[in-house]
Amino acid sequence: MDTMHPGLAFEQPIYDLIVARQELEKLPEIPATVEDEIRRLRREEAEITKRIYGNLTPWQTVQVARHKNRPHTSDYLSLACEEFVELHGDRRFGDDRALITGFAKIDNAKILIVGHQKGKTYKERSACFFGCAHPEGYRKALAKMKFAAKFGMPVVCLIDTPGAYPGVGAEERGQSQAIAENMYEMSRLRTPIICVVIGEGGSGGALGIGVGDNIAMLQHAYYSVISPEGCAGILWKSHEFAEQAATALRFTSKDLPGLGVVDDVIEEPLGGAHRDQHQMATRLKAYLSKSLRQLREKPLDDLLEARYQKFRQMGVFLDNGKA
Repeated sequence: MDTMHPGLAFEQPIYDLIVARQELEKLPEIPATVEDEIRRLRREEAEITKRIYGNLTPWQTVQVARHKNRPHTSDYLSLACEEFVELHGDRRFGDDRALITGFAKIDNAKILIVGHQKGKTYKERSACFFGCAHPEGYRKALAKMKFAAKFGMPVVCLIDTPGAYPGVGAEERGQSQAIAENMYEMSRLRTPIICVVIGEGGSGGALGIGVGDNIAMLQHAYYSVISPEGCAGILWKSHEFAEQAATALRFTSKDLPGLGVVDDVIEEPLGGAHRDQHQMATRLKAYLSKSLRQLREKPLDDLLEARYQKFRQMGVFLDNGKA
């Protein structure tokens, strides 16, 4: 962990304790009194981390979801999956690096993985458009999902995007139509589909691979119709009100299960997924294995009907006078 450059301002008390502990651990000889102090600092570090991350504001949750060290799709592919074989291109225009598709194994289950990729270095992020996919990315995803359904392979979608790419070229190539077609086709795809929001779940960019039988999100992810900055720009005409927008949108893991938008919340390691990527990958793998077993036990016709009804019922509370 880089203690010289903490990623988030509200984490500073945690980093102060880490620095103090590491200074003591660097001593050539550590007497018993110093060992006691190190243990005390570790306990205090755990307590403060638990208190801070147990009471995150919606805006702080957004910051954690965007953390520079938060694991991406590529990390889960290496830590939670085996035998990954990437599939490229939409067979029409090109290969969008913002969306990764390919076959993999989780335990003994063969699956198709579809996931947003943001990149880690600036060069990678530029190539991936910071996780903002183009129409060719969504067409690639849909083509590979249909291929998987043909051979009875379940689909796992890992969502991590601030939104679909908003450029002129993307609109000229049919961005909105590509997303709409994906949602329509995924709603009737004859194979189990599991969708997990691992970081940011923004707007149609997330929905383009977000229709499934089980919808889950990580504890410190967010899933929203729009980014807080975009909402602030529309309602308050300024991005300075992003924190207020984040609170108003109710898009965290504390809100969405009660609204019927997500089915499950996957708990993150203490201090967020960026503190222990291996443990987070283990928890995600366990959730996917369990969900795959449960979904495969259901007849396909029942699965499709339940999937259809799930999304038809979202928002019904607005029609019954209790909004």
